[in-house]
Amino acid sequence: DDMERIRQRRLQKKRKEKQKKRIITIVACVCILLSILAIVLRNTDKKEITDSENNEAFSEEVSAEENIKELKFVATMKALNVGERVSKVTSQEVISEQVSESIGETENIVPDETKPYKYETTSDTVNIYSEEVISTHAVLVDVNADTIIAAKGAYDRICPASMTKVLTVLVAAEAIEKEDLDDTFTMTLEITDYAYVNDCSYVGFLDGEVVTVRDLFYGTVLPSGGDAAVGLATYVAGSHEEFVEMMNAKLEELGLEDSAHFTNCVGLYDENHYCTVYDMAIIMEAAMENELCREVLSAHTYTTTSTIQHPEGIEISNWFLRRIEDKETGGVVISAKTGYVDEAGSCAVSYEEYGDGTPYICVTVGSTSSWQCIYDHVEIYNNYVPVGE
Repeated sequence: DDMERIRQRRLQKKRKEKQKKRIITIVACVCILLSILAIVLRNTDKKEITDSENNEAFSEEVSAEENIKELKFVATMKALNVGERVSKVTSQEVISEQVSESIGETENIVPDETKPYKYETTSDTVNIYSEEVISTHAVLVDVNADTIIAAKGAYDRICPASMTKVLTVLVAAEAIEKEDLDDTFTMTLEITDYAYVNDCSYVGFLDGEVVTVRDLFYGTVLPSGGDAAVGLATYVAGSHEEFVEMMNAKLEELGLEDSAHFTNCVGLYDENHYCTVYDMAIIMEAAMENELCREVLSAHTYTTTSTIQHPEGIEISNWFLRRIEDKETGGVVISAKTGYVDEAGSCAVSYEEYGDGTPYICVTVGSTSSWQCIYDHVEIYNNYVPVGE
């Protein structure tokens, strides 16, 4: 019996020891699990923060494609010692104030009755006040009535950027015959380098490539090719410099010599390269009266002729026309030319015809992106063309 009791006690002791070890093991496992859980939660929080940061970064990257021009614009203005105001006003106010400071202002100009083209202010003329119109300067004119429908800084001096090329093709079109369009021109390294060195848009013509004059016209407008514009100028006048003299002579013929002066056929920024949105509307009207200019400014796409360097030609597009064609504007935007330099922001001149054939010209300068520039035109046409027109 004593032996049995001793055996039972030993068994009981072993069971207690096993139970104790089991409890210790369970507690240890629980502690390990809790530690693992804490680490996982900690990493999850970090991942959420990282994901959030990545999502923000991605969103910023996506929006950067449309905002990069605005950032460049503001940066340029800072370089002109007006950046101190950036932190004090909104982005739109920055652009509005800085455009005026960087490119100057002119006094209001009363249209001269003796000028071949003029737009008058009437009692119905309104200021463009819509918050949806980001552009700092704008004008909408009724071409038939020669009146200003709506305006914002219509007579302020601005940099026209590549809207300049409307005058380029107008001067060139008036200097050649229709049969000259099939004539050829050999691109030179000096011309192609001009586009690359000055960071211009370009068609992609190469040194020694033989292209047609027609290609130069379409290349100047659709992709806003600096190579095509300088090539066209050289073909017409023998040199870029001589052609610019012809451009300024045309400005004088249009009655714009007091408020407009150009130094190049491309639209590069220069303190002596300027006009007003009012002037640009007049230049556009004159261009639309020229058959060749109207044809080129109205083309949505074009393929250049086959060359040794480009056997299938180069397909080019007027992206403003292609992007605005499905937007509701009350009419049909027939022709357009865009522009961009840091000092002017995104800008454009467009020509629209309403259902009854009434033509309107809209010019804007100082928008924050190429897309916003389009939306500014849509907003102006929708809000300011008289109801029932």
